Amino acid sequence: MVVTLLVVCAILFIALQLEEKFKVPSPLGLIGLSFLAHYLFAGIPMLTGDTEHFAALVLLLLPVLLITDSFELTVADLKEHGLSLVYLAVVAVSLSVGLALLTADTLFGQYNLSFAAVIVLFAMVLATDPVSVVSIFSNFELPHRLKILAEGESLFNDATALIVFVFVGLYALDGGELTLGYVTEISLIVIFGSAVLGVFLGYVGLLLMKTTENRIAELLIVIMVGYGAFEAAEVFYIFLNMFGGHSHLHLSGILSCIFATITLHHVMSKAVATDDKKLKKEEAELQFESSKGDSSSSVIGFMFNKIRATVEERNRHLRTKEDIQLLAIVANTILFIAMAEIINLELLMKYSTEIIVMFLATTVIRALMMAKFAMITNKTTKMTTVNFRWWGVLTFAGIKGGLSIVMLMMIPAGFEHIEMFTAVVVGVIMLSTFIYSGILIVLIGKNAEIFRQEKEEEAH
Repeated sequence: MVVTLLVVCAILFIALQLEEKFKVPSPLGLIGLSFLAHYLFAGIPMLTGDTEHFAALVLLLLPVLLITDSFELTVADLKEHGLSLVYLAVVAVSLSVGLALLTADTLFGQYNLSFAAVIVLFAMVLATDPVSVVSIFSNFELPHRLKILAEGESLFNDATALIVFVFVGLYALDGGELTLGYVTEISLIVIFGSAVLGVFLGYVGLLLMKTTENRIAELLIVIMVGYGAFEAAEVFYIFLNMFGGHSHLHLSGILSCIFATITLHHVMSKAVATDDKKLKKEEAELQFESSKGDSSSSVIGFMFNKIRATVEERNRHLRTKEDIQLLAIVANTILFIAMAEIINLELLMKYSTEIIVMFLATTVIRALMMAKFAMITNKTTKMTTVNFRWWGVLTFAGIKGGLSIVMLMMIPAGFEHIEMFTAVVVGVIMLSTFIYSGILIVLIGKNAEIFRQEKEEEAH
């Protein structure tokens, strides 16, 4: 275990140095260094060893990553870009699955995939990784609106892909009858139910925060709220059964965690903004008192203590966010090291053709969906206008991540195409991580000056 800890710390340190010195995105550095360490040290460290344990590890660490990414969104951003995000994360994913159904026979005709199997396969490779996107964007100056579209889409896209995978794909694979009424009803229940549950637990967390001024306690509350919302959504049927519901319904843990964290972050951000205003007012009062020749030391001391208390409260909220970011970096490092352990190169080579076909197909589908989005935004004032540069960024921001592996583990063990699905999902994750990241870096770097100007114009 000591060796494992040393290797994890070393990989994270080198990856952060590569990001700082050479602008190499940390996910790219982490996964490359993880593979190098895995083969150099003959399988040491060993965190999981197989896809089943890797999926369990992803579920354990996923809420931390969701909490961190949710802290990048504000309620104001959701209000301003809500329509755009709904299209990107819901409509575009649904249209992508529909397009996949039309082209599946051409792409994988030799496997005679059923309607349900196609939905399951494409839902897995449509789920994106917000951590990679945020990491790459952190190295560049980009317009805030573009960042919100890309990062928000990556965050909510996972929830949509998981809903399609579980409540449509697996449901049909198990023999369930798919109808428009069923899909509409279950989607509305899961989306709105998860949102309500998340907001409710977010306010429960805020009530708990009022009981403490301890920074560590505040951090623990944030973690408990995120994980609590994630778990409560997944076992929602227990609450229904307690009241005689006799249901097996579970909600989206991802969505609940996102909404719970956004609720917390919204109120915490308002508190920081209020503290900033309060601090300026108290500093002005202190300067005024100090300039008066007859001011007593007790009055000045009282004003100074008020300022110190305000600063401490403000800093506590800001440091809580930094602590969550640190936890996410460590969690991401562990995930990439574990991913290196489960890669079966022989299996990937066996299905190399299928992997490349799926990677190209999903790339083209995503490019078409983003082009359609750009066309719509240019015809309405209710959505953020997307130009050609932004289209390129949004297209290649679709980097895949660990959630796809979690979905893979949910497929019944006796499914006849499980080996091919495993190879394709893992292979597409690998290709998108390296190829999409590289293209994003070149694309953003080439247009860095234009993006900087757009950011300045946006600020004005």
